[in-house]
Order: sequence, then structure tokens, then C-alpha cells
Amino acid sequence: MGAGHGHRLHFHGHSPVHRAPAHLKLLLLLAFMLVVVATPRGWYAAFALEAALLLGVVALSRVPLGYLAPRMIIEVPFAIFAVLVPFISYGPRIEVWGLTVSEPGLYAGIALLVKGTIGVLASLTLAATTEPQAILRGLQRLRMPDLIVQIMGFMVRYLDVVTAELGRMMVAMRSRGCDPRSPRHWPTLARAMGALFIRSYERGERVHLAMLSRGYEGRLP
Repeated sequence: MGAGHGHRLHFHGHSPVHRAPAHLKLLLLLAFMLVVVATPRGWYAAFALEAALLLGVVALSRVPLGYLAPRMIIEVPFAIFAVLVPFISYGPRIEVWGLTVSEPGLYAGIALLVKGTIGVLASLTLAATTEPQAILRGLQRLRMPDLIVQIMGFMVRYLDVVTAELGRMMVAMRSRGCDPRSPRHWPTLARAMGALFIRSYERGERVHLAMLSRGYEGRLP
């Protein structure tokens, strides 16, 4: 898959969690998340037990929480939505810290935040203890459709390529006095994202044609 591709989340180690078969970890993650999602809101003791179990796995993997915590920023949009739920929901109102919020919305927001946090941490733990190639082989072993596995493999392979191209575009924009963080320049940023999408699509077409010219018939050797 190329050196250095898709390893941004992986934390090198030799713990029992690292050595466990990828397909087994995928099945356990799926089962664990089904249990977390099915846990009724308000069962805080159950949530505490699930969180403790997950933290135990993290401790066993010897992946530092300081390594995982910054990567949990992906949860921020969901956390913001969970915070807003008590204010936009209907139902009986209660006062919390001087604010009047919906009681059902408050419980729903807490449950959403807890389940989301557990899910993100569990997924990051899998990614930190399992290399991308191993995950793909695990999915194949679990009989996931081969075409989907191939698409995921190419996503991993070309993620760094597309990210590097985006970085070069950002440098070019800043060198011309365009700050992507400024709302005034967001239209320019949107056009740049559109150009990046078109370039990525065209690259995919070229790669596919190159594969066909080398005898690709739906399965990679």
C-alpha cells in the first residue's frame, strides 16, 4: 500500500490488543457499539460500566490517552448538537444552572454525548492498535464485498496524496493574500475545494484506466 500511507492514527506497539486478529477486533467493536447504542438513556451505571471496560482496553493496549484525546476532535460537531438538544426540544421544562431547558431533551442530549464519546474512543482505539492493511484483510476475512474493500483500500492509499495536494493549494492561496480562515475568503475556499474534488475524480479515472490496461477484471491479485 506504500510506505507511510494511512498510518496517521496507528500507534506502534506490541500489546495484546495490537497482536489480536483484526477480524476479531472488528467483531468485538461492532458488538460493543451495538450494546452501547441499545443502552437506554438514563442507565448511567451501564454507561459507566461500558466506559470503564473501554478504558481498560485502552490501558491494556498501552496507547496513551494523550495520543487519543487530540484525535477525538472529530466528535466536536456531535457534541455541539448534543448541547443544543435541550434548548430546541419540546416537553416539560426544568432549570439547570440557571437555564430553562427541555427535560426530555436534556436526557437525550446527555445520552447522545455519552454514546458518541464512547463510540469515537472505541473506534480510535481500533485504529491506533490495528494497521490499515490489517483492517482491510480483516474485512475480507469477514466476507465483506470485495469491491467495497478495494474502494476502502484506495481511500487509505491516496488519502495522503489528496491531503498533500490540499496543503499545496492552501500555501498557494496564502501566498496570494487569501486567508482561508476569513469569512471574506470562504467563496475562494469553496472554489478550491471544488477544484480539489475534480482533480481527485480525474486521478481516480486515470488510476482505473491504468488498472484496466494491466488486466484488472474486478479483483486485485
